[in-house]
Amino acid sequence: MKGRDNMIKKKEDTGKEGQVHSAEETAVNEQPAPDADSNKIPKEDFPIVGIGASAGGLAAFEAFFSAMPNDTNPGMAFVLVQHLDPNHKSLLTDLIGRYTRMPVYEIKDGMVVQPDCVYVIPPNHDMIFQDGKLQLLEPSEPRGHRLPIDIFFRSLAQSKQELAIGIILSGTGSDGTLGVRAIKAEGGMVMTQTPESSEYDGMPRSAIATGLVDYPLPPVEMPAQLIAYVTKAFGKRPYSIPSTEDAMKNIFSLLRTQTGHDFSHYKQNTINRRIERRMAVQNIQSVDEYVRYLEQKPAEVEALFSDLLIGVTSFFRNPTAFETLQKKLIPDLFTNRRADSAIRIWVAGCSTGEEAYSIGILLQEQMEMLKKNFKVQIFATDIDSRAIGEARSGVYPASISIDISPERLDRFFTQDSGGDYRIRKSIRDMVVFSEQDIIKDPPFSKLDMLSCRNVLIYMDRELQKKLIPLFHYALNPGGFLFLGPSETLGEFDNLFDMLDRKSKIYLKKYVDSGHPPMGIFNSPGLESRTRETKRSSDKALVEIKPQMRELTEQIILQNYAPVSVLVNQHGDILYLHGRTGMYLEPAPGEAGMNILKMAREGLRQELATGLYKVAVNKKPVFYPGLRVKTNGDFTTVNLTLRPVAADPDAASGPDLFLVTFEKPPEGEQSKTGKTTAIGAGEGAFESAMEDDVRILELKRELQVKEEHLKASNEELETSNEELKSSNEEMQSINEELQSTNEELETSKEELQSVNEELATVNTELQNKVTDLSQAINDMNNLLGGTGIGTIFVDHQLRILRFTPVVTQIINLIPTDVGRPVGHIVSNLLGYDRLVIDIKEVLDNLIPKDIEVQTQDGSWYLLRIRPYRTLENVIKGAVITFTEISEMKRAREILKESEVMHRLAVVVQDASDAITLQDMEGHILAWNPKAENMYGWSEAEALKMNISSLVPASRKEGELVTLKKLSHSEVMEPYRTQRLAEDGRIMDVWLTATSLVNKDNEIYAIATTEREIKPENREKEIKE
Repeated sequence: MKGRDNMIKKKEDTGKEGQVHSAEETAVNEQPAPDADSNKIPKEDFPIVGIGASAGGLAAFEAFFSAMPNDTNPGMAFVLVQHLDPNHKSLLTDLIGRYTRMPVYEIKDGMVVQPDCVYVIPPNHDMIFQDGKLQLLEPSEPRGHRLPIDIFFRSLAQSKQELAIGIILSGTGSDGTLGVRAIKAEGGMVMTQTPESSEYDGMPRSAIATGLVDYPLPPVEMPAQLIAYVTKAFGKRPYSIPSTEDAMKNIFSLLRTQTGHDFSHYKQNTINRRIERRMAVQNIQSVDEYVRYLEQKPAEVEALFSDLLIGVTSFFRNPTAFETLQKKLIPDLFTNRRADSAIRIWVAGCSTGEEAYSIGILLQEQMEMLKKNFKVQIFATDIDSRAIGEARSGVYPASISIDISPERLDRFFTQDSGGDYRIRKSIRDMVVFSEQDIIKDPPFSKLDMLSCRNVLIYMDRELQKKLIPLFHYALNPGGFLFLGPSETLGEFDNLFDMLDRKSKIYLKKYVDSGHPPMGIFNSPGLESRTRETKRSSDKALVEIKPQMRELTEQIILQNYAPVSVLVNQHGDILYLHGRTGMYLEPAPGEAGMNILKMAREGLRQELATGLYKVAVNKKPVFYPGLRVKTNGDFTTVNLTLRPVAADPDAASGPDLFLVTFEKPPEGEQSKTGKTTAIGAGEGAFESAMEDDVRILELKRELQVKEEHLKASNEELETSNEELKSSNEEMQSINEELQSTNEELETSKEELQSVNEELATVNTELQNKVTDLSQAINDMNNLLGGTGIGTIFVDHQLRILRFTPVVTQIINLIPTDVGRPVGHIVSNLLGYDRLVIDIKEVLDNLIPKDIEVQTQDGSWYLLRIRPYRTLENVIKGAVITFTEISEMKRAREILKESEVMHRLAVVVQDASDAITLQDMEGHILAWNPKAENMYGWSEAEALKMNISSLVPASRKEGELVTLKKLSHSEVMEPYRTQRLAEDGRIMDVWLTATSLVNKDNEIYAIATTEREIKPENREKEIKE
């Protein structure tokens, strides 16, 4: 995703984040896909439902679309974004098309989105929605680090706003969570699959953890709720709430009571839209009914509060404004700035921290350009505690690369193995995040810059009038105010000078704004809010030890070299000069060199008080005439504490102080001793003087005690602040440890991401395998049912598979798969060219048809064809054997019948009487000439025996002739007599032929008979 900031057009007028890209594809159910090049864009008033899923998503898609009503059109478009294997062609489009009557398209770049259609993202692409079209992007992140659901949801939210609907289904990881936030920020609606119904519950749980999900449901229940929500929210647009003033006051009161925040001064239109959306979610018709629902359901108050929070933000939001900020404002913050001074900035309404970190990046770049380091304090506040928690973590999804240049990503972020970006510690340490309501909580003060962008636009004029003077008070003279592109100062332009009108950057005028308008706050203690909460601990002192002796001796020489001790502000002893035993002694317990612990009685309180004073005021502190208890006696000493002015090279080191113990002059000592030695037996005058001295001592001691108590209180406050700072540091360390733990878990997330892609592919392949198994079963039954023997061979003529029927022709068993077909013994007679013929077909691609016969006499048609794939590639040959035995016999019978037909024609047209009789003399055939010659019809003749035509005198001779014919003896034509129907005896010439079957047996006798006319008889007699 790196480098996409030039590919995606930002909408600077609104400052909203998230962009969109496009797509298109042909329909599964053969409906024409929308034209990607068409300029026709549908109306933008229909909702678009983005559905994100990962591993286990196919089953969820099936359940979702199976539950969609088929009798009505939903009136919305559905865009499916799933984690797919980039190297595998997706079958999702085909599979989804089985469960919905809506047309399903695989997306192509530039596809126009139409209602009542389903669009499926293709593999190895990211996608955005923009200008009514789906646009595809090449993913710049490696596999396992991509977040296509977040990218699409974010763009959908920007383009469709409240018409954007997001649904998160089964999957691992957290993809879609950032998109859920974007959709909710724009007033859209979000559903998630319940974790219990998910095969993989990572994505649903991550989305639910945001607290922004409207409906956690099983997929089968989602369509009904979705249609009900769309009908309620968008069925009668434009839609407005007929609200009453009392009802709205009750809603504000419930919000203030439960959350502590007052929304009564937010703009009414914004409040109405959010309440309207919550009413649609809960299917509530009136505001009064919704008020009652809020009173009964505290959870709904929290849900409404979350909806009212404006969480739209991004890094370098409104790039033009940040470019102006970088060029005009940031350099001025460092002009004439001392190295020990702090740059203080307040980012009000920081949301999840992107803007605060963006300003920190600009400051860091400026310091790197100046080659100087300054102390930077950025106070980032928001009323959303959940957003503040995310901001503190400093972890953002990979989709932020849309808003940040690759150079800044490399310099200021580290990317973990899960694809998320973590802000570098140098920037994180600049920012202190805290929960704060600018409406009621005291502001930060002494600021060099205040950024409050896109917050005032949601507040009414009355509230803006209170906040602008507050901002003026919080800024130092010459401080900068940075507002959103749609925000103005209103009537307070006299407090600021305009620096850049387009980017809304203002400069505080040098006028006295007095005290802040505290009337809008509910809690006191402005100064306690502005006090720094983090102090730096002392650095190691190793580097300055070589200088300690020189510094100590120099100060001692300037002050007559009394007994002295060099300490830091905590009282740690760094160097000793002279004999200090009269004033210091080792403290009981663990050995340590701290002057406050080692001081003798009479010095401890003054040392503690004085050390605090000299550290704060940087001026010497003098305590004269202190009585120090030494070995049962008292010694008078003057105590002096002085700050040590180190040389310029040690300017960055710790503060040092010289403690000097100096005995008073002899006169003062004797006077003091004399005063204390006054006895009770002397006169009243001396007693009175003693009482006065004692009173003075008690007063001085009381004053010292008071000063010590005051110092102790101040030290206690300092210690409390240090403990608070330490606690924050510990929290920061804990957050870093948690981040480290998250980094250790990213490898697991990456594996889960790859696993979910594999699970998706596996599910698709399982469905494909089921289809293929069914197709194979159908094909096997088809081949087995046709009775055609088939052999598949490859280019090397190795057997790939065969059907059972072919084993009757070629001796094949299952283990023969993989053997050359030429090695197999066949049952074919006279055919041994199988291998040669197959090679010829593979060489010239011309099919061959050959009739072959098996040893059992069966005939087959052998066909050899090239084996072609769907891509028209020759992968071998197909050999089929189709039995044609019946066809062969039918062909022979047909041939015989044709001969017989021709003979029948001859017989029918012959001029001689032709008959056919079996061996018992039954007439089998009787042609027309026989009818004409003998007078019997064919029907009558077929019932007769041939003996009926033989005269009695000729019967014996005909019997002899018949015996000769039964022995296949060849007989010449001979003359005989026959009886006619009318009783006439006719002389005929007769030719008899015996008919023989395949077994060479005589089964019939055919005769040809011609009548001898009288004239022919006379001629024969004469001859």
